[in-house]
Amino acid sequence: MTLTLRQISFFVALTLASLTAGCARQSLESRAAGEVFDPHEGVNRSIHSFNLGVDRALFRPASNGYVAVVPPEIVTSFGLFSENLSMPGQAVNGLLQGDLPKTGLAISRLLINTVLGLGGLFDPASDFNIPRVDTDFGETLHVWGFGEGAYVELPFYGPSTTRDAVGVVADFFTNPITFARQNPADNIGVYAEIVRRMGDRGNYSATIDSILYESADSYAQARLIYLQNRRFELGGDQDSFEGVFGDPYSDPYEDIYAE
Repeated sequence: MTLTLRQISFFVALTLASLTAGCARQSLESRAAGEVFDPHEGVNRSIHSFNLGVDRALFRPASNGYVAVVPPEIVTSFGLFSENLSMPGQAVNGLLQGDLPKTGLAISRLLINTVLGLGGLFDPASDFNIPRVDTDFGETLHVWGFGEGAYVELPFYGPSTTRDAVGVVADFFTNPITFARQNPADNIGVYAEIVRRMGDRGNYSATIDSILYESADSYAQARLIYLQNRRFELGGDQDSFEGVFGDPYSDPYEDIYAE
């Protein structure tokens, strides 16, 4: 696959933005306490406002229309297809994390769902009790000892951290499908991911709308949910370069329910 100048510029800009967001350093005390580190909140809020505008004008109505017109089983199949396309990259990340069982599961799901699931439109692997795999290069960096860095909000993409933003870029290059010489369509993985996100946005529209448009501060609410959920997924964040190890985080939604 040949990358266009626009694509290269986008990913380079994304990487530079991520690295810039990580220039400031969080104190050891606040990091050990698991506090939010958002040194560029002003810029992040501006991007959040931009993302809200895109969602309100384009993504939200398109997603709601998509799930209203397309039968639910087709929406599910398209989501499974996107998930299947991510398996090669997830297998690579499993290998980079030194997690051979995770790599094996990703490869097994890819082979079974591609062959028996009509290219990934169905999920026979789950019928064979093969667990789902959900990893990324952000988790790989976590395993390698990189701390999460500063909180950042990415244009169009949404909440992230310095580490996860770099992971978004790296995942594009670590998925072998991206560079397959006989791709059925250029950027098929990108298109499939957009359709998957439209399905999720439409199916969970009420919950997402309550966060983005009904909360007193949608930026702070989205930031809280993302960071707590991500830290919970990773079993607690750590930064071996600082020598700080935090305790495992509690249920990511506990504080939200308590409000």
